[in-house]
Amino acid sequence: MLLHLIAVWLVSALAVWLVAKIIPGFEVSGFGAAMVAAAVIAVVNAVLGPILRFLAFPITFLTLGLFSLVINAFLLKLAAAFTPGFRVRGLLAAFLGSIVLAIVTGILRFVVFT
Repeated sequence: MLLHLIAVWLVSALAVWLVAKIIPGFEVSGFGAAMVAAAVIAVVNAVLGPILRFLAFPITFLTLGLFSLVINAFLLKLAAAFTPGFRVRGLLAAFLGSIVLAIVTGILRFVVFT
């Protein structure tokens, strides 16, 4: 169980590092900062994510789920505010970064864990 958790963390850190290479304005100073960023992103998503999604449910429902992309961008920008060596410059970078991060993480997890 612990080994699986560490593997998921490393895959998430690799995804953060790769997204920083792809998206302008999404900056990571190194792989160590990407590891810390992956942990902070997970904590922010686990603690604040459900609260924000619950509060924003009406607008998310009205937009057929598209507002959840805005929530994810906000959570990513918030995680960057708490992480040294990880910076997201602007809302567009957060928006695109959250989308690409979800895609890259999904692909990496599929490759590593299947």
